[in-house]
Amino acid sequence: MVPPDSAPGDARLGPTLLALARNAIARELGQPEQPEPRPPERPARLAQPGATFVTLTRRGQLRGCIGSLEAYRPLAEDVAVNARAAAFRDPRFDPVDATEYPDIALEVSLLSAPEPFPVRDEGDALARLRPGEDGLVFTFQGRRATFLPQVWESLPDPETFLTQLKRKAGLPGDFWDPEVRLERYRVQHWQESQS
Repeated sequence: MVPPDSAPGDARLGPTLLALARNAIARELGQPEQPEPRPPERPARLAQPGATFVTLTRRGQLRGCIGSLEAYRPLAEDVAVNARAAAFRDPRFDPVDATEYPDIALEVSLLSAPEPFPVRDEGDALARLRPGEDGLVFTFQGRRATFLPQVWESLPDPETFLTQLKRKAGLPGDFWDPEVRLERYRVQHWQESQS
């Protein structure tokens, strides 16, 4: 899936972004780095602002996920910083160590800019959400949470998706207020092949 505002040719960046993420973690652990593929547009595109999420799994289970919702630093830097944060600073998990590193699989998601998603009420939001397509940002009085579009794979029902997102924001699952602000975005994502 290509974000609506992404530059042509982004699909070829996948192997490079995965290598940047893997190498950022490897350096922290003193592990060997892998060669980095160099598509023709690499220097220009990776120097432009980009927003990414890096997701780590181990044996099919989430092991860390950290990212940026807004593009405010160069894409190459964003993916490396988020990879290190997902591996070593996700508060839900202990830091990744060298013994488990070989079992870690990475996914990099490149986000489109979040767009306002004005809704009349929760029912309107549920009716207009696009399962499998929309990433969603939920904001209310300083609380903010997001689910990437990939989360639809495990929460395919819009009501469950939104309920869990509210809980992630630290609110009750049945919470709704007229001041709730929603934004949606799309992603282009790449995964390492799992052995």
